[in-house]
Amino acid sequence: MKVSRFFEQQNKIFLGFLGVVVAVLLGVIDYLTGYEINLSLFYLLPISLAAWYGGQEAGLVVSGVSAITWFIADVFSGASYSNSWIFLWNTLIRLGFFAIVTFLLVALKKAFRTNEELARTDYITGAVSPRFFHELSQRELNRSKRYNHLFSFAYIDLDNFKEINDRFGHTEGDKVLQAVANAVQKKIRSIDIFSRLGGDEFALLMPETGEVEAQSVISRVRRSLMEEMQKNNWSITFSIGVVTFIKIPKTVDDMVKMADDVMYPIKTGGKNGVSYTIYEG
Repeated sequence: MKVSRFFEQQNKIFLGFLGVVVAVLLGVIDYLTGYEINLSLFYLLPISLAAWYGGQEAGLVVSGVSAITWFIADVFSGASYSNSWIFLWNTLIRLGFFAIVTFLLVALKKAFRTNEELARTDYITGAVSPRFFHELSQRELNRSKRYNHLFSFAYIDLDNFKEINDRFGHTEGDKVLQAVANAVQKKIRSIDIFSRLGGDEFALLMPETGEVEAQSVISRVRRSLMEEMQKNNWSITFSIGVVTFIKIPKTVDDMVKMADDVMYPIKTGGKNGVSYTIYEG
């Protein structure tokens, strides 16, 4: 993981240069070992490195250098063919093979990144997915505990959402969820973690945020949400439970449950409200 992270942090020029150096070194080894020992497989290492971490251009550059280096090693190591043009033919074939490997690796990484992104976001709202939310939140809990920092967490439940689905269908319900996500994300910071937990339930983790600041954020968020609902004539309101954690909970599940418990009396007592509390252990 550390090696992969190192290469991910390097720029394309460095990765291309590194690939070229490795390819040239392989050419030297290829020359010294003679034409009878085939080192073709090893040329794929710098090509794969450049293509995966540096992209298509870097991969193609290293592919070209590898093909030329192999050609030079062949010529000077004493390889002989019935016709001199075979040297050129073999070089072009190798170049084509290396280029195909580059294109395949670039496409594979793009697909990998796409799947990774899909796994991290809710496919309807674009908010953080529950699984990725759990991962990010656990990191924040660990960080807050290590540095003794407080944070606030809000549990947001949509009131009357089932009526929208029943009366207008799930397509309209999806529009509501999308509008909720857009309205919230416009009013929060980049460091805040906003997630759809499932169904009509959302979560908002606000690092380095005390009770007063949390009240201010939730007030803005709630106002934005209500404006969005009224604009679209949706009879949706919001029951929200907010906990400011002075003492850091042990797990993300504990954090969510505490905020859910704070929200529950709002949900069962008339809906459309916010309840705040402080957890000091």
